[in-house]
This record gives sequence, C-alpha cells and structure tokens, in this order.
Amino acid sequence: MIDFKQKMEEIEKQEKKNQPADLDNEFLINSRKRRRITTYIIAVLVVALVLSGKILISSQTDNGWLSGLGLFTKIRQLVPAADKQLVGEENDRVNVLLLGMGGEGHDGAYLTDTMILSSLKPSTKQVALISVPRDLTTPVSGWRKLNSVNAYAEKALPGSGGEATTKAMAELLQAPITYYVRIDFAGFERIIDEIGGVEINVENTFDDYTYPATGQEDNPDYYARFEHLHFTAGPQKMNGALALKYARSRHALGPEGSDFARARRQQLLLEAVKEKLLSRQTLLNPVVLTKLISEFNKDVSTNLSTWEILRLWDLAKDVNRDQIINKVLSDAPDGMLVSGTGQDGAYILTPRTGNFSEIRAMVQNIFDTVPVVSKTQIQAIEDNASVFIANGTWITGLASKTSLTLTDYAFKVSGTGNAVERNFEQSVIYDLTNGQKNDSLITLKKLTGATQAFNSPTWLEPYKSGDNQSDFLLILGTSANKQE
Repeated sequence: MIDFKQKMEEIEKQEKKNQPADLDNEFLINSRKRRRITTYIIAVLVVALVLSGKILISSQTDNGWLSGLGLFTKIRQLVPAADKQLVGEENDRVNVLLLGMGGEGHDGAYLTDTMILSSLKPSTKQVALISVPRDLTTPVSGWRKLNSVNAYAEKALPGSGGEATTKAMAELLQAPITYYVRIDFAGFERIIDEIGGVEINVENTFDDYTYPATGQEDNPDYYARFEHLHFTAGPQKMNGALALKYARSRHALGPEGSDFARARRQQLLLEAVKEKLLSRQTLLNPVVLTKLISEFNKDVSTNLSTWEILRLWDLAKDVNRDQIINKVLSDAPDGMLVSGTGQDGAYILTPRTGNFSEIRAMVQNIFDTVPVVSKTQIQAIEDNASVFIANGTWITGLASKTSLTLTDYAFKVSGTGNAVERNFEQSVIYDLTNGQKNDSLITLKKLTGATQAFNSPTWLEPYKSGDNQSDFLLILGTSANKQE
C-alpha cells in the first residue's frame, strides 16, 4: 500500500539536501510545498478517479490548463524511467479491481458496496468496466455474498481486505487480476464536502422509499430504519451526504431501480467530483489540497506503486470514450444472474447457468463484443434476413433510428416496439434461425455492437411465428446509442 505522506516527507528531505543556501527564503519554500502537494493530489487522482468511470478516462486534463503547468512532467521526475510494463501488458490486458466500502460509521463498514473490474486493452485503447453485484454468492467466498470477503479479511488482519478480495475475484473469474484500488465512501463523502459540494445533472426524477437510515439499522420500529429519497430531474448542487445517497440508492421506483441506472449515477457523481477536483479553485488552494491529501491518505488504499500509477495514466489517458464497454452483472432479462433466497433468508444472486462458465467467458472475451470496425467496411447482406427491433431502454426513437441503419444494409425490419423490460445496458440478439443465416448474424453484431443470447425464454415464441415472425430479435440497450 502506498503511504503518500511518507513519500512527501522523503522528497522534502531530498529537496532540502539539494537546495542552495541562498534559496531557503519563506516564499520559495512555500512555493515548493504548494507544487509538491499539487503533484501528489494529481497522482492520487490518477488512482482514485481515472479508472473509476468511462467519462474519467480521457485526455481532457492532458489537453487543458493542467498540461501547461507541467504537473505530470514533475511527477515523472520522481519515479524510474518509463521502460517498465504493468502486469498484463505483455498479454495486452491490464486488470484493476475497483472497490468501494461504506467505512466506519456505516452498517457493514467493510462490506464492498461497489466492485468493478476495470480492464484496459492498450493496443486498441479500449476499456471494459464490469460491475459485479454485492449480492453475488460464490464458492470462493464460502458461498457467502462476495462483498463479505473484504470484511472477513479485515477482521482477521487489518489492511488485507484489498488483496484478499482481488485474489478471490481473480479465482472466481479465472482472470489475472493483480492491482486494486479501494475507496472508503465515508471519506469520499468528506472529500466532496471539502471541495464545496458538486453539481450533478439528475437525469430522471425518482423516489426511493427504502434507503437505509444511518444508525437506524436495529430500530425496533421497522419503518424507522429507512428514509425517503426524492430527486427531481435537472441540475442540482449536492453535498457529500446527498451525493452519495443519489449514487448508492438501490431500490428506486421505476427505471432508476436497476443496477445499470445505479452504475450510471455513480459515473455522473465521479464525473462531477473529477471536474471539481481538477478545477483551478481546488488545485490552486493549498489549504484545500492539504485537507484532501489527508483524506486520500486515510481513505484510499492501493497496491499500485507510484511508477505504476503513472504508467497506467500514460496508457489510459487517450482512450476514446466510444471505445469503452460497460457491463453490469444482473438478473435483468438479458442478465447472467438469477435472484434467489439464501439459507438465512437473505436476497442473493447466482449464475443463471448454475456455474460461472458463462460469466468467465464473457469476461475473457469482453473486448470481442464491440468490434473495432467502421460501418464503411461492412457489406450489405444478401439473404434478405428479417429483424424485429425492441427498444430495451428509455431512449426515445432508438428503435426507429436503428431500423434506418439496418435497412441501409438490406435487412428487412419486420417491426419495432418496446421491450417488456426497459433496463437493458448491452444490446442483445436472439437468432431465431438456429444458425441458418450466420453471415447476417455477424453483420448484425458489427452494426449494433450487440451480443448473442443463447437462452430461449417462452416470450420468444411470438417472434418465431405469426405476424411478428422474424429471423432475428434485436433488443436494444443503451450501448446502441453509442454506435456510429
């Protein structure tokens, strides 16, 4: 784990050793301190924020006023030459596990409320963010919920939770996961307050009547254990407590009650925090920066070394936003999980296939689900394949827009409509020909970025016969809105 305070002290000693005697006036000393604090807040931000969401992984800061300050050049002077590689670079895939926990003062302080596998493919500048739900039960966690691994490890040996969870996730997914970043949400709340709150554009009005009230977990009055959250669509300024409630709400009514919507709200929060942290009013305020350094030192832990942080930044800073894949493991109609009840009566999630082979295959092949291909390179089909398009999102007009694209490539659109469920993240294709029109299937995947589903639910039957009879059923997810 990196101790940033110790690093700062070591560098300060080195500076004092090397500085000329005629430069030790108060102004120059304070200037060095401000530069050093700014340098390390950026280094910490690379860990805590750059890998935390698709909007944060961009070259925005590299092209803006921060580039003019040369802060990243200053940081590089503190670490070895960049001729080393991160674990996984040799296989063109670097994995970092992102963990978020409530922290002290919260019920289940060390349970990982958020678990995201962030994968970077350096050769194509693609990033995949795979959210793993807290209620997933697995053999590597003793058939307890996966979010308990961190808590049990911390109880046995304080400070070991990040490594233990990373090892368990790697074993579960059969993927090489070496690095982790763990954030204490309680500290994250304080960080938001230190920077004066954040501006968030609430996308949808929603209510959550069962948000856990802090400190009321064991209240004899069952209904007193919860508080009512209400958010109205539109721009709002939020303090730390309200912002985290907005991002962590799990039981909102309507579309905001889905795992995907919750992940989206977390991304909006992270974007807002990033913008405020990298603003002039924050980076040029040494008092605020000193407080932020203290918070990060307490609330962010990682096994990435300083040079690894900077190497990761170099690899990820130019990622194209359109080449970022978001996947949420869930029990949605197209999901790979099913809900159930554990032996203790608790809500749990398990693989729909009964084992983790399907999930492991998805993780291993995640970068193959969205081909890096221009539509100008795709040829029109020749077998007159028909497609019924169902909008699995709340994005108005998405099915009509997609139908225009498909007809341009000689597909026959047999009809459009809304899916029964409207919380699809990834577009899904059902092949109703049983492989008889494979060339058209491949073209359809390339045009839409959709994955193929192999289960056969009963609600597919109307599309196999009657007025809606089609060769393919395409259910559009929000990923379709990013296609060219």
